[in-house]
Amino acid sequence: MTDRVDRSGLQVDAGLARFVEEQVLPPIAQDGAVFWQGFAQLLADYAPRNRALLAKRNALQAQIDAWHAERAGRPIDQTDYQAFLREIGYLVPEPGEFTIATEGVDPEIASMAGPQLVVPVLNARFLLNAANARWGSLYDAWYGTDALDAAPAQGPGYDPVRGAAVIAAGRAFLDQALPLKAGSWTDLEDPERLELADDRQYLGETEAGMLFANNGLNIEVIFDAESPVGSADKAGISDIVLEAALTTIVDLEDSIAAVDAQDKIAAYANWLGVIRGDLTDTFQKGGKTLTRELAPDRIVTLPTGEEALLPGRSLLFVRNVGHLMTNPAILLPDGSEIPEGVMDAVITSAISVQDVKGLAKYGNSRPKNGEGASIYIVKPKMHGPEECAFTNGLFDAVEDLLGLPRHTIKVGVMDEERRTSANLAACIHAVRQRIVFINTGFLDRTGDEIHTSMRAGPMIRKAAIKGSPWIQAYEKRNVAIGLAHGLSGIAQIGKGMWAAPDMMRDMMEQKIGHPRTGANTAWVPSPTAATLHAMHYHQVDVFSLREAIAAEPVPGLDLLLQVPLADGTNWSEEEVREELDNNAQGLLGYVVRWIDQGVGCSKVPDINDVGLMEDRATLRISSQHMANWLLHGVCSQDQVMDSLKRMAAKVDAQNAGDPLYEPMAGNWDTSMAFQAACDLVFKGVDQPNGYTEPLLHAWRLRKKAA
Repeated sequence: MTDRVDRSGLQVDAGLARFVEEQVLPPIAQDGAVFWQGFAQLLADYAPRNRALLAKRNALQAQIDAWHAERAGRPIDQTDYQAFLREIGYLVPEPGEFTIATEGVDPEIASMAGPQLVVPVLNARFLLNAANARWGSLYDAWYGTDALDAAPAQGPGYDPVRGAAVIAAGRAFLDQALPLKAGSWTDLEDPERLELADDRQYLGETEAGMLFANNGLNIEVIFDAESPVGSADKAGISDIVLEAALTTIVDLEDSIAAVDAQDKIAAYANWLGVIRGDLTDTFQKGGKTLTRELAPDRIVTLPTGEEALLPGRSLLFVRNVGHLMTNPAILLPDGSEIPEGVMDAVITSAISVQDVKGLAKYGNSRPKNGEGASIYIVKPKMHGPEECAFTNGLFDAVEDLLGLPRHTIKVGVMDEERRTSANLAACIHAVRQRIVFINTGFLDRTGDEIHTSMRAGPMIRKAAIKGSPWIQAYEKRNVAIGLAHGLSGIAQIGKGMWAAPDMMRDMMEQKIGHPRTGANTAWVPSPTAATLHAMHYHQVDVFSLREAIAAEPVPGLDLLLQVPLADGTNWSEEEVREELDNNAQGLLGYVVRWIDQGVGCSKVPDINDVGLMEDRATLRISSQHMANWLLHGVCSQDQVMDSLKRMAAKVDAQNAGDPLYEPMAGNWDTSMAFQAACDLVFKGVDQPNGYTEPLLHAWRLRKKAA
């Protein structure tokens, strides 16, 4: 039984109340009684509105289901389809010409182009690594991954052969990013005689070397002729350090498993730690005890002799949860659970006030999250402009509660739901004075694509969906609509995640496509990947491309709303089994860690034993695809269960080295993880918008209780 205290009619978990009243409110001089009274009033307004928005989602889906059911087996006529979607309010009128008016945005978001990390808030070590990933060693990134086309390192010590390959690659990069007036960096022997083709690229001296800039990103060349690397280098260059993760999303949503007050307190405490500047984590690595803490700012001596500070840390967003879920951490006066997204908005913003007011100190600098007085919140899984307007109003109310100037809280809109994609301009318009971010997300967007048209017919195979016309239209429309409404120079336009952290060579070949679309950020799975992906922004000047991109025609709704149906394809039994196995293995590999260990994001081996960074979006697409095929008779329940059981044995084998792992195979009636996976498929048609959270939360709570 949860210990609760009454706060203005709200029944608040006692631990959460203590956390808020002892750690969050005193530093910002907020009276506890006034805060809780204001919070209760806010909830009296926004909790019913939140429920009404969810009811509208369900009503729209029921109408769409009925429309498709009436036309079963007939091709979808886009004219009729779009007329129907407008009639029911799924499609809304375009807002006309407008330009966003967000003010006080930091340059990392507004005017710079570079990588973005997403990190689970519950893992303090990962969180610190991500916050410190503003700078990364290019030599280390090449030496330790397959990104460099050279022989792998041999033995535990320094391998001079691979080191030489790294140095050669480093010189080639410097020639591309920082060309010399004459000759090549390869021939450089005396740094004192270094002359750049464009001397404006030289910024000054650092403690360890020289600082340069290209395409708005900093490059530090480290000189240390006494080091193993520098001693083998003609010019004594021992490393090249790149400005890498300009921004990081600290995630309270898809990458964590937070189902109750205990989990939420841990999440909020870590967010408080990075905002306040005192978060640390001690761990064992290589037989040594290490402690990680936030990096200080970096000092550069300018050519004038003056000193300046460079940001030492990534600029942080915090991703709140969406509108769907509630949480038992706080009960409303009627006994119902609080909308979790509303709770996140209030508490993460209250924590961030310490940063906005400049209250925290760390090392040689304040750990201030940027130079402007802004709080950056990413809001996921919103369906259409009405839900964006709800978030805008909610943030107004939170600002009033906390005594903040209007539009202190900025919003990042995840363009990952079909109704948002189809009405993107209207969504941006609804938050036009606080928007700082739009971003595409293939997995969630595909999950919603399948669920929205669940009853239209069986979908093509999951891998084939990536090549569907609607995907291409979706990605192009996101950039084009963002540029048309003035996001360039004010807000980020972002692209999705590279999921394979061990496949950096492939990433380097493929992910350069993201800046070439005009997007000024894209997600990467690790600080090392951020360092490598930063090279793409030295090769591509994103902002110089945007005028030409903006002049290209914007793909219309006919392409965006083209449902990826199989159109009578008859797959062989082997093809069906292969598809089911692929989906089942990915589903089980993630669910077993979520339910049994509370791990919301980790490197999960796929069916071919390739490690992929997985979060809840993976489950949504896999479970919805299986549910769709089951609904339309492509496969039977027995076939699905056969795949689930065989893949459970495979996942067990893949996790054999984990002492905390609980096997699923043979424990069909006792493994809560296996039962949760079955529910996600067999109850998938009935899940709200195909989301996995309701079932995952229910099973995780049962597991914790057990």
